[in-house]
Amino acid sequence: MTKLFFIRHGKTQWNLEGRYQGAHGDSPLLPSSYQEIKQLVNFLKKYQFGAIYSSPIQRARITATEIAKELPQQLQVQSVAGLREFDLGKMEGMKFSDVALKYPQELAAFRYHADQYQAKKIAGESFPELFQRMTPAIEQIVAAHPQENVLLVSHGAALCAEIRHLLGYSLADLRANGGLANTSTTILKTTTDEKFECLAWNKTDYLERKITASDIV
Repeated sequence: MTKLFFIRHGKTQWNLEGRYQGAHGDSPLLPSSYQEIKQLVNFLKKYQFGAIYSSPIQRARITATEIAKELPQQLQVQSVAGLREFDLGKMEGMKFSDVALKYPQELAAFRYHADQYQAKKIAGESFPELFQRMTPAIEQIVAAHPQENVLLVSHGAALCAEIRHLLGYSLADLRANGGLANTSTTILKTTTDEKFECLAWNKTDYLERKITASDIV
């Protein structure tokens, strides 16, 4: 059995401002995020990990590097392109409020009705396209680490969609139970039959502050 610990990166300046930062947008981690990563690691220290993988995008890679520095075992962060965030096309860098005015249908579908999302209208990546690159990457990681715990540091929108896809959710139900917070942990276990079970969703109780709306994607 492999346990996958999916970590959403620490909170960034664009998260705070309510901007979309997809596969091509990025902004620095907030100074407070470094302390919150240490709080996350205090929770993670009760486990032994075989590896840590990260999206190559800076906000995720820095989060993964900070986690690795604090863990008792020595792990080298391995970059995996398949773990990057959605390509959000024309929405990248825009404030949510501005997207709501310019692309109201696309925004509503992306956030609440994945089965209705037409990514081409904003020159972005579709949910099936995300699954086509992300699922094989995770399957390869599972195959490489039977009987181990593995850390995967990625992004809110991509993780929310992919994790529920692994659990067998339909497109229409991907957002049924809300999104993922910055520096959150979601834990899945899987066996050789490639069936996944959720052990913890959007765990943030180790953080020493209250989660706000700007934390959730």
